[in-house]
Amino acid sequence: MRLAKQDRTKARTHLARDRELAERLPLFLRSVAEAERALDEARDRGAPVEEVHDRGVELDEALTEAMRAAYAQERVLVGVKGYGDRIQRRKRLARPEVKQATQVAERLLTARETHRLHGIPGVPRPVG
Repeated sequence: MRLAKQDRTKARTHLARDRELAERLPLFLRSVAEAERALDEARDRGAPVEEVHDRGVELDEALTEAMRAAYAQERVLVGVKGYGDRIQRRKRLARPEVKQATQVAERLLTARETHRLHGIPGVPRPVG
């Protein structure tokens, strides 16, 4: 199935945007590591719950950005045809390099969801 010219242009625009985001994946992964260290340090030194909460939120934001960049990397590897043709997308998702990118993205997604469920301590509300 061939995409209409307008759809091809739109797909190329999305691909360019995804390519820019995917290029920043290593930076986002470093941010995740730094945020994890900051959260661990805050917990280890017995920081106030508000600070631990703030570090937890920072880690959540870093994981979210890294996950988005990893999924963008997957779409870049699938290519421009994957934006409009689901059959081409499925075929290309079966390639080993795309599978590897998908695994990275899914690990980040799982880490983020686990962190959201168990890693961000609640802050008590002030009474009164």
